[in-house]
Amino acid sequence: LQRMLSMAVEVDRSPTCSSRKIADDIFLFILHIPLRSQREALLNTMESQLLRCRLLELLFQHSCDLPTASSMSLDKILYFLSHSSVLPQFQDATAAWQRWDEMLQYLSLLLLSYQSVKLAFPLAEHLRTSVSNRMDLIAQKAKPRLQDSDDISQLDIQLKMNNFINRMQETLGQPFPPQIQEKLFMLQ
Repeated sequence: LQRMLSMAVEVDRSPTCSSRKIADDIFLFILHIPLRSQREALLNTMESQLLRCRLLELLFQHSCDLPTASSMSLDKILYFLSHSSVLPQFQDATAAWQRWDEMLQYLSLLLLSYQSVKLAFPLAEHLRTSVSNRMDLIAQKAKPRLQDSDDISQLDIQLKMNNFINRMQETLGQPFPPQIQEKLFMLQ
């Protein structure tokens, strides 16, 4: 399945458009996966970083009281950190800290996927370009254009993380379980 989804994203002239279409089609399926382990298995084994990024973006958009129409960026990930909540569909018999832990896991995965698609790796930075044009861009050593919303400060990160931690403290109290503390550190 993951190989087929990855190929479906790549065969289009616009991988961004095909990933959006595929993500829109399978998003409701993900919302109805009953167990966290099954949701994580699907998202963690996804070969297409572009598709995983879009699915996680949809997931967080769905969990926001006030969704944003801005394009995917580091600023939007900070927006999700401030405005998203634990999805009601995922509130099964698990403890509250486990639902927050899952949310942190998905935020980290979104950040990693976005970095793979947009910011970090030389070959992966052209994932939004068709396969036929990608080789030309790599040969030219063309760098992707960063958006203004990708330029965030340490202060922005610290303020959003503090707000997020305060929201978690209201729900969970203190001290946080070690898994939560580790994920908070890694995300920051």
